[in-house]
Amino acid sequence: MERTNSFTEGRILPTLLRFSVTVFGALFLQALYGGVDLLVVGQFAGTGDVSGVVTGSSLLNTLTMIITGLSMGVTILVGEAIGRWKPEQAGQAICNGILLFFFLGLLLTVGLIAGAPTLARWFQAPEKAFLPTVHYIQICGAGGLFIVGYNLLGAIFRGLGDARTPLLAVLIACIMNIAGDLLLVAVFHLGAAGAALATVASQGISVLTAVLLLRRKTLPFPIHREFFHLPWTMISHELRLGLPVALQELFVGTSFMVIQGVANTFGVVSSAGVGIAEKVCAFIMLVPSAYMQSLSAFVAQNRGAGKPERARRALFDSLMTAGAAGLFMFFTLFFHGDVLASLFTREPDVIDAAASYLQSYGVDGFLSPLLFCFIGFFNGCQMTLFVMFQGMLGALFVRIPLALFISQLPGATLFHIGLSTPASSVVQLALCVGMYVWRRKRVE
Repeated sequence: MERTNSFTEGRILPTLLRFSVTVFGALFLQALYGGVDLLVVGQFAGTGDVSGVVTGSSLLNTLTMIITGLSMGVTILVGEAIGRWKPEQAGQAICNGILLFFFLGLLLTVGLIAGAPTLARWFQAPEKAFLPTVHYIQICGAGGLFIVGYNLLGAIFRGLGDARTPLLAVLIACIMNIAGDLLLVAVFHLGAAGAALATVASQGISVLTAVLLLRRKTLPFPIHREFFHLPWTMISHELRLGLPVALQELFVGTSFMVIQGVANTFGVVSSAGVGIAEKVCAFIMLVPSAYMQSLSAFVAQNRGAGKPERARRALFDSLMTAGAAGLFMFFTLFFHGDVLASLFTREPDVIDAAASYLQSYGVDGFLSPLLFCFIGFFNGCQMTLFVMFQGMLGALFVRIPLALFISQLPGATLFHIGLSTPASSVVQLALCVGMYVWRRKRVE
């Protein structure tokens, strides 16, 4: 058996940093799908199309987060099998995950195409942006299998300790997406619909590239035809681990969609401003996401190999570098939000609205890398139910109620509404630290 990348030996911090940087690169390029859409539409289309891309991509980002969370079960099982030196178990987990996520992709496609108008109304899309929002959701929904396929392949490769293959696949697709956006939006003036078409085509290319690269690799597990069935034991284990993480992502995504809905009631400028700010934050938050995904795979492999102390050392090494990254994120968001927002739009009012929201979000820029390190550690330890609990508490009982309450206050601004996000992170981080201390005392 040949391991793609073993996390169970060697120096911890350099290995983890190399893997995290590569994971960040793949996440950054994947985020460029929506970012390039908004950038090109903001430069070559009207405010209605910008708002349509903002609202539609907000939904699709949430769905992608849910799928990524659900695929965490595959990452954990594959990582543990690799750590235990059990390649056949890794192969079984992957094959059954492929079947499970294929059916999920079909369900996602049908739901988005048929339910796009209802979803646009739920998100309170402004009248001027209603049709662009519907078209964006429907066209992207037609590529549901591509969305699911890429995220599943990424989960498989992370479990193996291989972040380079998905990075190469998404790099090729990102280049194609940029070319498609420029052609369909800037040349043919298709607005939000053109951006959606370019996104779907590039996602399809990403999946095809990843599959071709997978076929050419020497895999550290066998693939047998008889693995492609749906035994309840394996499926239930993947769902038991992945579903709580998916629900946690749903809660988080829902809370931000509520904030987007609140901003929509303030008018099209606030709607576009918060949407652009969230797009900026989506890029900034790739740093903590890279920590989380890398630690999940690292901890899973070491737990499978019977090395829990090495997994704990990885957590503390990550927290040190995450603190430094958080300070940089705070400074950038708080003091230079207007510069970041201007990358996506030329309208001064929208830039001011986005910058106001980003100032309060900057506090969360410091907290989130620390929080996501703990989340990645707990995921790798199969404590996904706790991950769901802390995410649900922060999103449903802190972020949403606080945002709604603040929005009703006289003189409330986007800056004040944005404070609901760091408030929830403080609560979640306190829960994570408390759980870690309690768990250590219980083990000892």
